Amino acid sequence: MSRSWDSRYFVEVHNSSHDEFRFRILKMMRCIVGFVIRFSGNVEIERTMNETKVTTMKPHLVPLATLIGRELRGEKVEKPLVRYGHAGLAKKGEDYFLIKPDCQRIAGDPASTFSVFAIFDGHNGVSAAVFSKENLLNNVMSAIPQGLGREEWIQALPKALVAGFVKTDIDFQRKGETSGTTVTFVIVDGFTVTVASVGDSRCILDSQGGVVSLLTVDHRLEENVEERERVTASGGEVGRLNVCGGAEVGPLRCWPGGLCLSRSIGDMDVGEFIVPIPHVKQVKLSNTGGRLIIASDGIWDALSSETAAQSCRGLPAELAAKLVVKDALRSRGLKDDTTCIVVDIIPPDQCGLPSTPRKKQSVLRFLIFGRRLPSFGSKPVNKLPSVGAVEELFEEGSAMLAERLGLDVPSKTTSGLVKCAVCQADQTPNDCLAVNSGPFFSPSTKPWEGPYLCADCRVKKEAMEGKRPRQPKTST
Repeated sequence: MSRSWDSRYFVEVHNSSHDEFRFRILKMMRCIVGFVIRFSGNVEIERTMNETKVTTMKPHLVPLATLIGRELRGEKVEKPLVRYGHAGLAKKGEDYFLIKPDCQRIAGDPASTFSVFAIFDGHNGVSAAVFSKENLLNNVMSAIPQGLGREEWIQALPKALVAGFVKTDIDFQRKGETSGTTVTFVIVDGFTVTVASVGDSRCILDSQGGVVSLLTVDHRLEENVEERERVTASGGEVGRLNVCGGAEVGPLRCWPGGLCLSRSIGDMDVGEFIVPIPHVKQVKLSNTGGRLIIASDGIWDALSSETAAQSCRGLPAELAAKLVVKDALRSRGLKDDTTCIVVDIIPPDQCGLPSTPRKKQSVLRFLIFGRRLPSFGSKPVNKLPSVGAVEELFEEGSAMLAERLGLDVPSKTTSGLVKCAVCQADQTPNDCLAVNSGPFFSPSTKPWEGPYLCADCRVKKEAMEGKRPRQPKTST
């Protein structure tokens, strides 16, 4: 080893090629840092001759109360930028997704634009997933009265989503096919996010400050006690698969059929107690925005919500989705279809990502050496951050259709006909019943109050509540 000196710096020269290798690694690390910084969008670079200075940009924050006040006074509030990315790997080919960033409440009015993102994780075939992808959005929009302003439209979404899910299920079951699908359906209108879901395809919110919140509820019988009780009360049986010798294996399932989920679209061969009524949650983000991660259970069986959110912070949506899928594959292998959509909701005056960048050491270690990122401990993520960051506008998960449709749904047309609250079919008053009607002498019976159901949707409602149990099939 020989050494040479200079008045400005000291250089150590090795006879071996080890230092050359280290130099190349450092040079590559510097390039990667530059790449991450340039594409993360939340820093600005000030280059001098001998150094690179990184300055974090701090967006101007407007309190949530101020934003709400502006909207109540009719003032214009700029919509955020919506950027998204998708990635997936197929095992059985039963995952489908929907991305529509340019929907409009009012045709031809760019100010009424909203975005839709959805994942359909099919089982026992792809028919239910494909049918839901093609029809669910139209069914939801058809259940919203015409001529509503933006705030009224947003308030009407939860009930319209319930009606759209149930109609899609009824229409698909008329085809006589036995496949089923989970659905996680997300509508982004400005800073308001509405999520409806059946099954176990989860949606999480990673808000500013690194707080991770669940926007869905898993309808797995193994984990959801309330759903187990509902299924058994409706006439279903819950138990594990019996194998030779009477041993029970696997997760809790619903019998007949053996489905491990309590809610889905389709699955007509399982029983009407497997309902399509979604859990719905609606939140309003602050003007700092946030990131949504929507994924099928192929992701969540491998990664916790915290791990998925932390592993991709600071990366653009497209790269983030790919990284989440890659982490899930590395953790568990490709045991199921794996689909992930990442949606960034970014304030218009902020060019960067809303998520907090992850530690550079983890980025470099992953990108250079391909090692698995550390498994962050999973902490409770059901609760939303404090008011001022995210405001919860609505949440309901009841499987009772009467509770979900309420009493205030517009039901009568200008011609005097009555519109079914689920399928939107026009009926004469004599051909339909109020969703809240019960036995004639029951104090809860209110046959004169809407909303109303047509005969077919009424049969569906009673079957889901266990009032009309399906007759067992007889062998011939």
